[in-house]
Order: sequence, then structure tokens, then C-alpha cells
Amino acid sequence: MKLCETLAINLKYYRKKYNLSQEKFAEVLGTTLSYLNQIENNKVDVKTSTIDKFAIRINEYDKKTNIKSEDLVKFNKKHITNFSRIDERTKN
Repeated sequence: MKLCETLAINLKYYRKKYNLSQEKFAEVLGTTLSYLNQIENNKVDVKTSTIDKFAIRINEYDKKTNIKSEDLVKFNKKHITNFSRIDERTKN
């Protein structure tokens, strides 16, 4: 499995764990919705420095975690999820 695929799986897992939309999770990570969407759909390669930033930002969001950059690119079968989109827009 490619690194970008593993990163996508792990980011989706943490987004589900915190029950956040892509929009809110992008804010947590300090990135844009568009870039997070591209990462989750394996359309871009991500720099190591960006992965480091994501780990730091997740730890700042959840003080109980101690995620390392390596954790975001390490395959964990338990992190595979069928995560559907959380839409924050209200239906009128």
C-alpha cells in the first residue's frame, strides 16, 4: 500500500473518531477543504513537513492523544472505515 493511501485511511479514521466534517477537520489540520479532499481521495502526494504539521494539529485538538507523524503513515487495519460525508449545511 502506498504512503498516500495509508495517510488517507488514517485521516478519515481520525475525522470519524472526532465526528467532524471535512470542513471542520481541515480547520483542525490547518489546511483547506480542497486539499484535505484531494488527500483523502489519493490525488496528491503530501510532504513530510505537512504530515508533521497534521500530527501536531491533531494533538493540539485532542490533548489526550500523542500521535506521531509515523502513526499517520503506518497502516492499521482497524483504521479502515466506510466513512460517509458529514454535511454541516442545514436543509431548508
